[in-house]
Amino acid sequence: MAGIVGIKFRLMPSSPDINLEEIKTKAKILLEEKNAMKIEITEEPVAFGLKSVNLFFQYDEEKETSEIEEALGNIENVQSCEITDLRKLA
Repeated sequence: MAGIVGIKFRLMPSSPDINLEEIKTKAKILLEEKNAMKIEITEEPVAFGLKSVNLFFQYDEEKETSEIEEALGNIENVQSCEITDLRKLA
């Protein structure tokens, strides 16, 4: 039986002027399509008016996270995408 992992991603927009709501909406749709569970999305100030979009969700530990990371990184106006935390929950 597969376990569940908690994953945190940080998405950095390409500019402080980018509409973060569009990034958050696209990220949520993408995660739902990948069967992510208990999705939480927050913003965090970084510097000089730039904010990151932080995603936390639960995912089947037997599935690859690289596919999600690549898809999130390909969202329009996302400059970078990185996993900031990954831990087994159940």
